[in-house]
Amino acid sequence: MQPLADRLRPQNIDEYVGQEHLVGKNAILRNIIESNNLHSFILWGPPGVGKTTLAKIIARSQDRPFFTLSAVTAGVKDVREVIEKAEKTQFFNSLSPILFIDEIHRFNKSQQDSLLNAIEKGTFILIGATTENPSFEIITPLLSRCQIYVLKPLEKEDLLKLATRAIATDIELKKKNIAIVENEALLRYSSGDARKLLNILEIICSDESRDIQITNELVTNRLQRNFSDYDKNGEMHYDIISAFIKSIRGSDPNAAIYWLARMIEGGEDPKFIARRLVISAAEDIGLANPNALLIANACFDALQKIGWPEGRIILAEVTIYLASSQKSNSAYLAIDNAIDTVKKTGNFPVPLHLRNAPTKLMQDLGYGKDYKYAHDYKNHFVKQNFLPEELTDKTFWIPQGSPQEKKLSDWLNFLWNENPKK
Repeated sequence: MQPLADRLRPQNIDEYVGQEHLVGKNAILRNIIESNNLHSFILWGPPGVGKTTLAKIIARSQDRPFFTLSAVTAGVKDVREVIEKAEKTQFFNSLSPILFIDEIHRFNKSQQDSLLNAIEKGTFILIGATTENPSFEIITPLLSRCQIYVLKPLEKEDLLKLATRAIATDIELKKKNIAIVENEALLRYSSGDARKLLNILEIICSDESRDIQITNELVTNRLQRNFSDYDKNGEMHYDIISAFIKSIRGSDPNAAIYWLARMIEGGEDPKFIARRLVISAAEDIGLANPNALLIANACFDALQKIGWPEGRIILAEVTIYLASSQKSNSAYLAIDNAIDTVKKTGNFPVPLHLRNAPTKLMQDLGYGKDYKYAHDYKNHFVKQNFLPEELTDKTFWIPQGSPQEKKLSDWLNFLWNENPKK
């Protein structure tokens, strides 16, 4: 018999649970389904949130030919064969078929390149599914041809709705008297993953008993594990990476190494950890130690060259370095401060003296007039205004107390307060 998750797979958009921001009333994907105006896109989200199901619902609702590939096993030859099949399905006024590629981030550059021309010609509509950030895993030309839609882990209410529906409608489960007495363990182990929820439900309801009361104890005993397990696709994944980053921010290398070990033992993607280290170097260490960003970026590059398991040493070295380094978030605060100001004040005009003047007309209009070239002055500095007039006295970057930032601050104070002359 089919697994419970397959038996309960939604057949239309109204049976689909979750992702209201995409398929709810007047949401983008519902509008696409109802208007039949389909374009290529990539669904990005964790496992078990309905990416494959959504692609099949869209194909079924529009009565389009549907081809599917798994990037885990398919190669360029398989892509070319699908393209040939797709071309043969096209007749006058016929709708373009859909090519669904699961785990599309696993395609290498040449495999992704092989899709570009067919998408451009309209040979097929591409729907890709990925659990990885497309910005890092999908080539730019392919990204430019596809919209990205983000799917979220299912909410508690979504999971309970699925569980209740399964108990009430599944051909096997409805033969029994099943009641959810406690749901904490069921939801915890599911971690926002519908497939995992239904698999767990199938396991705990698989015995011969007709009367089953689902409790936290029952779920934990049947799964034979405890709440502290690391799940790289679930809530614990986010909890542990949060603890890791906060330990670095809090200058505790021992705790940071512990959480790093938890992620390594849990099977976390090393590239995910390396990316977080790069972010931490910029966000939490920043100008207190600008070398931190260089070292974190070198870690990311070296990890891809060295691979695993030796890559764990590189991650450990950079983790300890970042945790032990002086901290500053002044750059992080400065850009958020500036963005907030832009949102509140709108687009003030660029002062005339800062504008480019490539034509005589622009010169006649005063573009570039009275601009002072800094290198013509002592210390390569001359005092002039570089902000819109409405923001002349606005300060965005506020230096913090590290020696490196104090050095930068002292130099700027010298320049702007001393106002050296030519």
